[in-house]
Amino acid sequence: MVFDQSARIVAIAQKEHEQIFPKAGWVEHDPLEILRRTEEVIAEALEQRGLRASDLAAIGITNQRETTVLWERKTGKPVANAIVWQDTRVAEDVARFACEGGQDRFRPQTGLPLSTYFSSLKLRWLLENVPSAREKAAAGELLFGNIDTFLLWNLTGGPQAGVHVTDVTNASRTQLLNLQTLDWDKKLLAAFDIPRSVLPEVRSSSEIYGEATLDPVAGVPVTGILGDQQAALVGQACFRPGEVKNTYGTGCFLLMNTGERPVPSNFGLLTTVAYKFGGGAVHYALEGSVAITGALVQAPRQSRTH
Repeated sequence: MVFDQSARIVAIAQKEHEQIFPKAGWVEHDPLEILRRTEEVIAEALEQRGLRASDLAAIGITNQRETTVLWERKTGKPVANAIVWQDTRVAEDVARFACEGGQDRFRPQTGLPLSTYFSSLKLRWLLENVPSAREKAAAGELLFGNIDTFLLWNLTGGPQAGVHVTDVTNASRTQLLNLQTLDWDKKLLAAFDIPRSVLPEVRSSSEIYGEATLDPVAGVPVTGILGDQQAALVGQACFRPGEVKNTYGTGCFLLMNTGERPVPSNFGLLTTVAYKFGGGAVHYALEGSVAITGALVQAPRQSRTH
């Protein structure tokens, strides 16, 4: 989507990408297809109005959260398909980790319960099940990110010095970020057996991360990243504590701005980062999620089993 200075839509382009279901409960995406589709819709949106890179002030990214990508630093090639947020293959790991300290054992640090939903156990599964992945990760040869990080890295050069960064909202959905320090937590990394070398740098949701190198947006700074539901919160201008947004897509997600402190929930809600703009204070949110809403009415022909 291209916006003018008054936030009016100037151009819009969109394309679907394939949903891959290798087994019952498994949901995957091809990260390289997502990258191709991203490049295609950028070109199409600019072409609609005859725009060039010089017409753009900045690029922002919003993305599906939790979806886990692990790729080679030297080539940019994913070691496997992305494991999507809906995927439940780590259910046995969730049960095993819960036996050792309860489902909420990491909630004080992360605001999140043990669940198949978040990136931590997905990343651990890739390291354990993709041949040589753990050895390559330990040697600094692999990079991890949610979709925002994978796109940013490729937009800013990829193997040629691509920027390996995520923002606080996406980081807060990995179950590896400490909500108080806003950095990766050593004890969490040890518990999940995740090497810090694969993790991106955690930055704010609004700052200059780097410049795009891909045509037709080469030279345009990338200055914003927000996970999709936090982006909807910001888009609805819920900047005051107590303001709430509810949006429907594949799932249904309600977020409430709780201000500058994380608020624990006694009723199963998630405590998460809402946004952090530059050097300003971090804002937190409470989130309630329904995993499947809009996806219930998706036409069967749009999904294919492999």
